[in-house]
Amino acid sequence: MGIAINNPVEDLNLPTLFGQLGIASDIILPDRAVLNGGPVDGDRGFVLHTPDFAHDSATMRVSGNICLTATREVLDAMASDHPPRRAVLALGYAGWGPGQLEDELQASAWLVADPEEGLVFDDHFDNKWDRALQQIGVDPARLSAISGHA
Repeated sequence: MGIAINNPVEDLNLPTLFGQLGIASDIILPDRAVLNGGPVDGDRGFVLHTPDFAHDSATMRVSGNICLTATREVLDAMASDHPPRRAVLALGYAGWGPGQLEDELQASAWLVADPEEGLVFDDHFDNKWDRALQQIGVDPARLSAISGHA
């Protein structure tokens, strides 16, 4: 599974969503966007967050400083006096069939960058793709949607 981190849901932010879910907040929630994480299970929330929050076996470490939790407890923590240091909430995810993603990676259909905390958690959605490419040394001007044979 994958979570898109550069596509905010139009006209939806954390305070609005938490209000719709009836989650009372001990703090003033930041006016952060809720992301469209992908086309699968669009009504299900996934929170990418720093490892200073963990809930039993429900939290999965994605990388050194990034975890994923998809339970109500992480939402309650986000609304508490002790939220994760950084967190982003996405509705939905992208999914692949068994072996599909591995095959696509092997065929070089994806460009892969290491997860970087600033890239994952900041609100600069318009240039995340460019920054991810820059991180791996790829000039977007040299990319082409047209494939061919050498």
